[in-house]
Amino acid sequence: MERTEQGVRLTLGEVRELASDTLSRHGLRADHVDAVVETIVAGERDRCASHGVYRLTNCVHTLKSGKVKPDADPRITPAAAAIVRVDADGGFAQRAFQIGAPLLVEKARANGIAALAINHCVHFAALWPEIEALTAQGLVAIACTPSHAWVAPAGGRKPLFGTNPIAFGWPRPDRDPFVFDFATSAVARGEIELHRRAGKAIPKGWTIDADGNATTDPEVGLAGALLTFGGHKGSALSAMIELIAGPLIGDLTSAESLAHDDGALASPYGGELVIAIDPAGFLGDAAAAHIARAEALFDGIEGQGARLPSTRRFAARRETPRDGVLIPTELYDALLAL
Repeated sequence: MERTEQGVRLTLGEVRELASDTLSRHGLRADHVDAVVETIVAGERDRCASHGVYRLTNCVHTLKSGKVKPDADPRITPAAAAIVRVDADGGFAQRAFQIGAPLLVEKARANGIAALAINHCVHFAALWPEIEALTAQGLVAIACTPSHAWVAPAGGRKPLFGTNPIAFGWPRPDRDPFVFDFATSAVARGEIELHRRAGKAIPKGWTIDADGNATTDPEVGLAGALLTFGGHKGSALSAMIELIAGPLIGDLTSAESLAHDDGALASPYGGELVIAIDPAGFLGDAAAAHIARAEALFDGIEGQGARLPSTRRFAARRETPRDGVLIPTELYDALLAL
């Protein structure tokens, strides 16, 4: 650990220790600690500050508020041939995914496509850790989850949708997978929280105030509503996620999650849907050739100077084991206080 004018520099090992000690101190059972810590470390490793140690503050708050079960016992429940259902038992989603993922992979290979529904979970993290666990198995993957009702539909001014992230992954032999993971809101709520902590204005188009007016004040925006990206297009995608990762799998919408929260300001509670597709299910022995043929698309993107999504994350992943990560001093001291 090194304190500098820019912040506190930590190795990834120190990030893991800080996260593990913090969560353990607040009563999270060891198997859940291990699962959650890996996503926290992954966020810092990939220089995604809004999904790194910053998330520990809300994890601890959610534990203190009683809105997550620290000793939850996720279990696989009966489902159809190509479906995996995991009841997270009110715990964080990470351990539930660990338990369900092997069966999801097995069913995707047997059926060509399979879906994992995680129910009764608390989800606060990015989706790309789940996606990359599946692309590492040579599978195409899609994941989505509602959150709390923080986002107004296009043309509205009252929060109804969650930030409702959606992620996709495509395996690429001998190189980083093609992965995107983004909120259907104009920006992840965590980005606005980081601006608020730093005392910085936010760009127009991220939020509106309680009267529906544009604002660059993060405090006012958080008290009003976030906006969807792309106007009605992002709004429609957000509605889709509400449906397929809510009622379709027997779980909560973002409005219902916020009602369940009942003012606790804890992390969202509800469901997550993960879909895994085995190219061999469509293509048989020709799968490898067609996966290789897809490389022409990526070459076409990069060949004209455009960047593939997650390129910066993967570049950071190769640098941070050597260089460490920089944490804002105020945040680091707040975490030590926890």
